[in-house]
Amino acid sequence: MERISYYAVQNRVDPKSPDLRKAMLEGMVADKLVLAQAILDSVTVSEDEVNRALDQQFQNFVRQAGSEQRLEQIYGKPVSRMKREFKPEMRKQLLIQRIRQQREASLLVARREVEQFYESYKDSLPKVPEEVDLSHIFMVPKADSALEEQTRAKLNAIRDSIVAGGDFADFARRYSQDGSGAGGGDLGWAKRGVVFVPEFEQAVFALKEKETSPVVKTEFGYHLVQLLERRGESVHARHILLRTERGPSSDSATVNFLRGLRDRALKKESFAELAKKYSEDDDTKQLGGDLGLIAVDQLEADFGSVVKDLKAGEISEPHRVTLKSSYGYQIVLLKKRVAAHDVDLQNDYKRVEQMALYLKRNRLNAEWIEELKKSINWELRL
Repeated sequence: MERISYYAVQNRVDPKSPDLRKAMLEGMVADKLVLAQAILDSVTVSEDEVNRALDQQFQNFVRQAGSEQRLEQIYGKPVSRMKREFKPEMRKQLLIQRIRQQREASLLVARREVEQFYESYKDSLPKVPEEVDLSHIFMVPKADSALEEQTRAKLNAIRDSIVAGGDFADFARRYSQDGSGAGGGDLGWAKRGVVFVPEFEQAVFALKEKETSPVVKTEFGYHLVQLLERRGESVHARHILLRTERGPSSDSATVNFLRGLRDRALKKESFAELAKKYSEDDDTKQLGGDLGLIAVDQLEADFGSVVKDLKAGEISEPHRVTLKSSYGYQIVLLKKRVAAHDVDLQNDYKRVEQMALYLKRNRLNAEWIEELKKSINWELRL
């Protein structure tokens, strides 16, 4: 049920739809078989890969729900708890994805196959929407050192009160900026290496039962951590989180720096080289900030309103964009604009090639699943 609910929110469909339930059941059978094969083949994924994928998944959930608070209302539980519950499933999904990628790494389609695909489906292929070819330079305002010190001081004062006999749960409900705060900061049980980021995990496993940690800094902000109980490599902990604040001065400094980069690019300095040197988007900086061709109707609001009036070669002014539960600033270069048009084999060969490859991949995967059903012992129990 949880899997159906998450899928329904992500894809904006009715979770009670019989067709959805049937498709999910068939997909779950296929996933179980592929997962079993991945285990047999000793396929692995790292903890960092799982955490990054989990963060990205919940960014999408929050964006679709409208806010983190709304997402928590929908499921009746804090995001931190949802992440812990969904993490084992995310690990399985990545294992399945990894073995599929290994199988498909050498899968290609010959030009003859692309041409045959185009001739067979050209009358039903969707029209290519208007697209824009974009690059960007993204930066996150650095936390104001004075505000960081105030945050540390506030947590240290709270810790002093707790050590003097104050109720940790009461302080969590009053001050914590994490979804778990409403439940007194309770994080439930967690195994070593499965849930917590390294800094938090190191702190909690260093504690004695009922002991409260010094202030701990992670990517999410500053924490006080209390160990409630430990059983071997599993801990039951709670925490108080105060997020890292940024002041107006740090925002202004980031915007002014990006304006300077924009001026340099407009004076013919390479935008790509500036992105490689200064951008803080790890996914694109080594590509010179290249975001590739993006359909205009698929642009997020942060991009769409900025890009709509840009002409080829123009660079936007710095503007604010959301990032997870935080934000940053970026400048965007519009390299070219491609008008909407019917799919043409000559001009859209790469697009047609990808569609032909997708069809071939699905066919081969379906054949593989049928082979796995014959080679792996399995049973469907309803």
